[in-house]
This record gives sequence, C-alpha cells and structure tokens, in this order.
Amino acid sequence: MWCKSCSRETNSETCEICGNATERDIPIMIYWCNDCKTPIIKSANRIDKNICPLCGKETSYLCADLRPVFPEERMLIEILTAKPLEYINKTVWAADNRYYIDGESKIIPISAYKKRSAAQIVEQLEKYKAQNHYDFFNQAIEKFIKANTERLHYIFDEATEFIRDTAKAYPSENIVISFSGGKDSTVTADLTVRALSNPSLVHIFGDTTLEFPLTIEYAKRFRENNPKAIFKTARNKEQDFYEVCKDIGPPARMLRWCCSMFKTGPITRVLNSLYRDVDILTFYGIRKNESVSRSKYNRVENNAESVKIQKQKVASPIFHWKDIDVWLYILGEGINFNDAYRLGYDRVGCWCCPNNNERAQFLSRIYMPEQAKKWRKFLIDFAVKIGKPDAEVYVDSGKWKARQGGNGIAASEDVKIKFTNCTTEDNAKVYKLNRPIDDSFLNLLTPFGKIAKELGRKLINETIVLDIKTNVPILSVQPFSQDGYDYAVKIKTMNVAKHDDLQRMVGYQVRKFNACRKCLKCESLCRFGAISIGGEEYRISDSKCKRCKMCVTAKYLDGGCLMDKYLKTKE
Repeated sequence: MWCKSCSRETNSETCEICGNATERDIPIMIYWCNDCKTPIIKSANRIDKNICPLCGKETSYLCADLRPVFPEERMLIEILTAKPLEYINKTVWAADNRYYIDGESKIIPISAYKKRSAAQIVEQLEKYKAQNHYDFFNQAIEKFIKANTERLHYIFDEATEFIRDTAKAYPSENIVISFSGGKDSTVTADLTVRALSNPSLVHIFGDTTLEFPLTIEYAKRFRENNPKAIFKTARNKEQDFYEVCKDIGPPARMLRWCCSMFKTGPITRVLNSLYRDVDILTFYGIRKNESVSRSKYNRVENNAESVKIQKQKVASPIFHWKDIDVWLYILGEGINFNDAYRLGYDRVGCWCCPNNNERAQFLSRIYMPEQAKKWRKFLIDFAVKIGKPDAEVYVDSGKWKARQGGNGIAASEDVKIKFTNCTTEDNAKVYKLNRPIDDSFLNLLTPFGKIAKELGRKLINETIVLDIKTNVPILSVQPFSQDGYDYAVKIKTMNVAKHDDLQRMVGYQVRKFNACRKCLKCESLCRFGAISIGGEEYRISDSKCKRCKMCVTAKYLDGGCLMDKYLKTKE
C-alpha cells in the first residue's frame, strides 16, 4: 500500500501517520546502470533505488517511463538521423520522441520525419532489412528482465490478487475479457486467465473496421494460440466508415463518434446476445497514465456516467502500471504480441484516429501507404466541401483534428429542435419533423409511459401516452399542419408537475427522430437491452423498457442524442 500524502509505504488500508486511505499505486522511477546498459525500475520508496541489482554499482535517474525500441524501429531512426545499422549493437529505449541510446538522450524532432518522403524511407528499410538482426537486442532484453525480476514478480502478484478478489462474486461464465489487440489488453488477458486458472474465458474483440492490418493478423494469431478461449468478434456490419464521414464529417479529437458506432455499440450487441439481462464483470486493459481522462477513472468502475456499456462492471488489473511494466511482463513472460509495436507505434487503436500523433501518422504513410493516401484525399475533399480556404494546409497541419460541431455540413440542420408554442392550448408545442410522423416516432415516446393509440381522438389521429404507474394520460400526440413546416407534430403535456421538463425530454426524442445516424450510443446506454437499432429502425421494446429515462436525460446523453454534440453549430 502507498500513502500519497506522506509518500510512504504501509501494509495498512489506512495510513498510520495521516489517517488517509492508501492505494496500491506506488510511484516508480526509471534508473540507468551505465555498466550493465539497462534500465532499472525502482519504487519511489526504496532506499536502494540508485543501486543496480546486477552489478551493485550506482545508477542514475533516467526518466519517468520507458518503452523498448525493437530493431525495426531502431533502423528507422537510424535512417532519419544517423547511418543505417549505426546503433545495432547499442541498447535503444524511448519515451515519446526522446530516444535513449546506451543511456544517452537523443531527441527526434517532428521535422526529422518530414525531411524525406515515405517512399525513400521504405526503399532504405528494404535495402538493409536482411542485415537488421535481433541478436544484440535479445541479449539486452535478457539483461533487462534479469535486472527487474523483483518488479516483475511484484506486479504479477498484485494484479492476480486483484483479479481473484474482484472476480470472486461472479461465476466464471459471467466474466469477460475486453481484447483490443493492443499490448495492454494482451497483458490483461494473460493475467486474468492465469489468475483464475481458466483458459476458457470469453474474450471480445472489437473490430472497428479501422484496425491496423497487423492487429487483425495478431487477433487471428491469438485465437490460434488460445484455442480454449471463447473468442467473439464485435463488428458493425451495417455502417461504412467513409460513408458516415461524408454525412456527418470525419471524427475529431472532441467529436469521436466512431468509438460508439464502431466499437462500444457492436460490443454491446455481442454482450446482449450472450448475457441478456445478466450483469457481467469485464476486465479491461485501462491504465491511468495513458491520458488525463483515464486518470480520473477508478480501478473498479460501475458508475453509469463512467462505464460506456451499462450492463457491466469494469475492472482494470494493470490500472497503475507504466509502459515499462507492461513491456517487462510481455518480454519477461514471453508473450506473443502485436507486431505493430516493432515498427514504432506506441499505440495500436484505429490507424486513422484523430488522437494519433504526427509520428504515428508518419509511420502509417510508410507501412500503410494506400490507406494513408486515401484518407488524406478524403480529408482534403471534406475541407473543400466545408469551405476551408487552404484545404491541404488545413489537413496536413492537423487542424482538422480540432474541428468542433457541424459547420458547413448539411446534416447539422437535423439536430436543431425547431418548434412553436401552440396558440390555442397551454403546455402544447408544435415540433418540426423532417419526415411524416409514423409508428417509429410514437415508439420513441415509450420511455415516458404506455403508448395508447386507442385512447386518442380518431378524427385528429391522436395518440395518448399514459403514465406507467398511475395510468393517467401525460402526453397527447397528433400530426399537425404548421406554416413553414413540411411535417410537424403537436405534443401536449398533461397531468404532470413539471411541463417544461417533460417537453425538454420529448424534444430530445424529436431530435433522435430527425437526426439518428445509428451511432449505437443508445443501445450501449440502456442497461436493460430495450433499445435496438437495425436497418432503418430505432426501436424501444415496451416490455423491456423500465422507464428509467436514462436515454432522455442530459446527464447521461447530452442533448438526448449523440449527434447533437457532433453536428451542433453556433447560431
């Protein structure tokens, strides 16, 4: 245990000095032994942290985190900054754009990636490929593992104890491993199977259709190497990424609609098909130092605002691990991993993710030239379409990643809730629709109560919605003619204390009717599996819906529809 307030280690759940709750998050630092030419992982509380466990000599502080540089990436930086094979018999490690060659820091500026064309670099890589062996690298890694054996034992024991403790309340058939094909999920899968002594656990791989080719290859290899695992692939077969981009614009850093549509949504569907109404425990490879947003998570999370898929509790065995811990485990345990890391990628999510840095984009131009060329052309065409004066600069400078809202996009009109107050009835509004009212619109009112078409006035084609508990009418719904509106619906609230609150939520469903792009967010949000989106239909099951109103509450779904966030424009 570790007390952050006192910066001390303790065996108690509560610090004996300050009384604060303790965590198992003991800060680590990376030291360097210049004699052994290897990094040493030391806990901040160790009094012998500057002593090498191999040779006993004094070490010096190097950095906060580190990752190994495989021969493929080493060759690349040699081509960029030195002579090919210059460092083949030297240890090379990296942290972001800073490389450590035999412990000496070397920064590779972004400009270095722009001096040569991708084609020139590919030619050089191919020229020296046969000479680029792993002999010295393997020797260096063996020394690294030996020097950090104590750390390896500690992180393994702590993580497996956490897994067993967290899983004890769940039958094994209700335990799931989220498998992305990245290093973190690979380690989490291995730890979980070993901790629970169960190679037959369910693994769910979210194939976003935007995976690196090497990730798809690795997922196939993983299945072959783990024949007892129940391996399910979640994929959105109804949507095409480029077609959606044409409609609502490419994803940006603050507008990553792709995550819901191509990852969490399809995974939700797989979980619903496997578990229906059963609560599950999912082990994720989330680490707090990956991003600011993830640093705010808890190691075990089931808060509705934090968990993207509502029917699960999420647990993160490697939550406190650093990059170097992950690689120590992979290399120390001889675990097969995604070969994209050998090329220099430090993350292997979607290859065209707007969160990817310039170095990752550069690598894609080298190793995925056709895909990279197609994506750049699309971005330039999109920039022209929305009126950017210098489209190529807008794309190549990365400004497209900062795009916010639906400016210049025709679909942005669909998220605007347009209405007028009825002049003849109190608490009634006339909403503009982009197509005629039909049963699919009425179905969207299911979260408010029971749909009773038979109770409405037939002459005006009225439908009544009854409160599910009292059976009292709360909504009157009827098609309407309104100047300036091609299609409209009049909705009146009745017998409720807060008419404005109910009308606001009704407006959210009008927005869904007009703007739904089948992003699948609503499916993931509903913990009861009542919402399904297939073909051209958004459907809410009357029998499954518990009227919890999460799907019409801004706390859980801002604006009532994810498209509001992605397509909203300033008036």
